[in-house]
Amino acid sequence: MRRSNLDLLFKPESVAVIGASEKEHSIGQALIHNLLKDEFPGKIYPVNRKYQEILGLPAYPVVTAVKAPIDLAIIAIPIRDVPSAMQECGEAGISTAIIISAGGKEVGKPGKEIEAAIKAEAQKAGIRYLGPNCLGVLCPSSKLHASFAPHCAQPGNLAFISQSGALCSSILGWAIPKKIGFSHFISVGSMADLDFGDLIDYLGNEEQAKSIVIYMENLTQHRKFMSAARSVSRIKPIIVIKAGRSRAGAQAAASHTGAMAGADRAYNAAFRRAGIIRVDTIGQLFDCAEALGKVKRPIGGSLGIISNAGAPGVMAVDALGRWDMEPAALSAETLEQLDEFLPPYWSRSNPIDILGDAPPERYLWAVQVAMAAPELAGLVIILSPQAMTDPTGVARALAPEVKGKGRPIFAVWMGGDDVAEGVQILNDAGIPTFETPEQAVDTFMEMWFYTRYLELLQDTPPRLTQELSVNTRQARTFMAQCLSRQGGVLTELESKAILSAYGVPVNPTVAASSAADAVGVAEMLGFPVALKINSPDISHKSEVGGMRFNLQNESEVMRAYEEITSTVRARNPEANILGVTVQTQEREPTCELIIGSKRDPDFGPLILFGAGGVFTEVLDDSAVDLPPLNLLLARRLIEKTKVSRVLEGYRNLPPANLDQLAEILVRISQLVTDFPEIVELDINPLLVINGRFVAVDARVIIEPAEVPAPRHLIIAPYPNQYESDWMLRDGTPVLMRPMKPEDEPLVSEFLGKCSEETIYFRYFKLIKKWTHEMLIRFTQNDYDRELGLMAIGQPPGPEVMMGVSRMVMAADRSTAEFAVIVADPWQGKGLGPKLVERLSEIAREQGVKLLTGDVLAQNQPMLEMVKRLGFSLRKDTEGGTYRVELALQDADRREVEAVTG
Repeated sequence: MRRSNLDLLFKPESVAVIGASEKEHSIGQALIHNLLKDEFPGKIYPVNRKYQEILGLPAYPVVTAVKAPIDLAIIAIPIRDVPSAMQECGEAGISTAIIISAGGKEVGKPGKEIEAAIKAEAQKAGIRYLGPNCLGVLCPSSKLHASFAPHCAQPGNLAFISQSGALCSSILGWAIPKKIGFSHFISVGSMADLDFGDLIDYLGNEEQAKSIVIYMENLTQHRKFMSAARSVSRIKPIIVIKAGRSRAGAQAAASHTGAMAGADRAYNAAFRRAGIIRVDTIGQLFDCAEALGKVKRPIGGSLGIISNAGAPGVMAVDALGRWDMEPAALSAETLEQLDEFLPPYWSRSNPIDILGDAPPERYLWAVQVAMAAPELAGLVIILSPQAMTDPTGVARALAPEVKGKGRPIFAVWMGGDDVAEGVQILNDAGIPTFETPEQAVDTFMEMWFYTRYLELLQDTPPRLTQELSVNTRQARTFMAQCLSRQGGVLTELESKAILSAYGVPVNPTVAASSAADAVGVAEMLGFPVALKINSPDISHKSEVGGMRFNLQNESEVMRAYEEITSTVRARNPEANILGVTVQTQEREPTCELIIGSKRDPDFGPLILFGAGGVFTEVLDDSAVDLPPLNLLLARRLIEKTKVSRVLEGYRNLPPANLDQLAEILVRISQLVTDFPEIVELDINPLLVINGRFVAVDARVIIEPAEVPAPRHLIIAPYPNQYESDWMLRDGTPVLMRPMKPEDEPLVSEFLGKCSEETIYFRYFKLIKKWTHEMLIRFTQNDYDRELGLMAIGQPPGPEVMMGVSRMVMAADRSTAEFAVIVADPWQGKGLGPKLVERLSEIAREQGVKLLTGDVLAQNQPMLEMVKRLGFSLRKDTEGGTYRVELALQDADRREVEAVTG
């Protein structure tokens, strides 16, 4: 089997150092020295034409002179010479490299040109590389220290990725006394080739990497990153500190949404959807890294606090309050157990104040009771040195009791040098230590919120009462017509027309180019009415005196028309004024909302919801998410705002129809998914009247799209292009379509119709009970890398799932694993071959070269079917299964064999 490039990067059997040196304090010398110091077990080939020998190793003038297999090249020469070095690496058969050299795009245009030349040579030679301008990598399990960092990485379970080389050195130094170990330690530099997405994908499959910590300055391949992170965060935590929270540029936006949906909120939304923990400071990053390297994640948010002083306990409670949390309530049984040994005047609540004279034994007893209390999911133990306190003795008493326990336990030893010995004892025992209660509480909450985020991401959304009815053709016609006149800002009437095509409720709105026209329209709509300026050049009508409301008769309409047009012309003499729009005057609303979208240059469209009206930016009560949305995600977006409490019913205000509001958000999500031309979209206000919703003002900005839908999104939407109709041999109509998260009940019912033999043939084992956690692995697909194609019965029969074929694609789409299962009542009717045939077509369209699967030897019907479909069969050495393969692309078969070995 051919090894992957990233296996060769982290587990090489031979390394060439191009630019190796004997010169003291040089990078070339440090690289060779570190490889030798960490006892790299493979071959090391120094390359430098100036030396015959470097640090006792034979040196080579060029890498092609080595004449032996080389897995990894480490390049540390002037960057202008790297393109030719990359060419030589290709000639030497090297497929993976680390480029230490600096001076690339960070120095401007000349550096960008050199990086482009490096990339061109690498692509010619089929080389994947890290850098340039990076510190290198360390992989303790393979004894690889391929960097010039002064410190070694201790073995552990934490994978660290950083865009800052200096930060890498700092963390290595910090980790030594903390006893923090690493599975992988990676400096990515400029990410001209290998990037965060590649590395997350790889680390997700590395058993030793239990969690991933990232220092990020920017992203390059946003969609690839999201796909990798969404996949991996389900099985191991990813923590990110993202540098740069500036809102610069938002003020220039033309709409409220554009001003409020800044770049940092896009990162927050992306991280949340990917299940990533975001921290704000280096300190938090270190704290999270330490905790994740030492303890398990909490399964609940109920925190216990033990302290020998009141003030630190209060500080911990205040820190919980900043997370909108309170200390867990202690049960009567726990209180009774604590009463048995604590002084009678102890706090009898959480925080558990065991008083300033607490000896080690009292600490130990309190901790034992707290660890056994089912109401506590985690524990913070605080020690504040007082006259009778023995910090070292307490640490010695607790370390063997606390070490390796199931729930996370954090120690806060306050006092600097006075408690240093106790802190070291705790660190040696693998117990996370902190200097302040706030640090410990924040770390616990970050870990708990990660657990909670995963649970929320894995919830099954409700199904729509009926499929969304949208008029895409009409909206596309309107948008094309507007684009034909150079696009830009659409009028309110044009904007409402597009929204109406997607089923968003808007109030009746009619254009009028004269006062007389306005009167005629008002009489048609019925009084009272509202008049608004109709101009593509004016975004905020209230700021230019462009609106009049509650007009009761003809004379008021006439007067309002003249006042609006004359006022706006005086304030904006260059504005293109088309007249006014006459609209129905809606009743007094319960509240005003805003729904909008802004196309971020990197993340694609963002969707915003919050409190609306003219003060929306002042109130700053809004939340942002990424499309595509379903009803569950839409409800969560609503719940992130304070105005949601009003919508649920507040004092004498009736509750709004939140299901309808969620559906409106889903419709907006579908609109911006279908039309990458939408730059900004603003519905402000969306009025809430007697629980229903109506958009009374709207603004859309469009421009020609650079990429077709849905490639402008960073999360792949439901691929409706793969829906197709078909009939079974007996004439039963079926719809073949990709699986959705909402399909969990259908899948559960389907598996219940499968016999034990059918289940065994598909999953290679008998499964008696299907849990929610198991079912969501089928239904919650990242369509960029996996797809379940299900067959659903259609009228006049019932809606029932009959079968499904599934494929999971490799990150580079070179291969895809497939499987198929048909429930017993529908076997023998041609459905299995059709599902595999259609799945093969989709895989081919996705660029997959080879479709592979494993079939049990006793599953003769499946083996005969795939043979008829053109698959090759290869029996495994033990004879229990067959490997089946189908080449999909018109490529040399040898290329396919090279992919699979």
